[in-house]
Amino acid sequence: MVKKRKIPMRKCLATGVSLPKSELIRVVRTPEGNIVVDDTGKVNGRGAYLSKKLEAIELAKRKKVLDRQLEARVEDVIYEELCKRVKE
Repeated sequence: MVKKRKIPMRKCLATGVSLPKSELIRVVRTPEGNIVVDDTGKVNGRGAYLSKKLEAIELAKRKKVLDRQLEARVEDVIYEELCKRVKE
């Protein structure tokens, strides 16, 4: 019998919906204080997850949920980067 692998679930900050980690985008505040979009899921620092939907990213920007979760000001450049990646 093949053992089923556990799928890691994470919650989208904007929508509050739990999804498999692979369906979310991770944004990280590094120990140096930089905010980066993490493709690997392995970047050191405080992470936050957002759904790969434009509505979720716009909601996060409007409500400033990333700013609160990462305890840092998230620049518009990061939101533009997230939108670009969702559209691809």
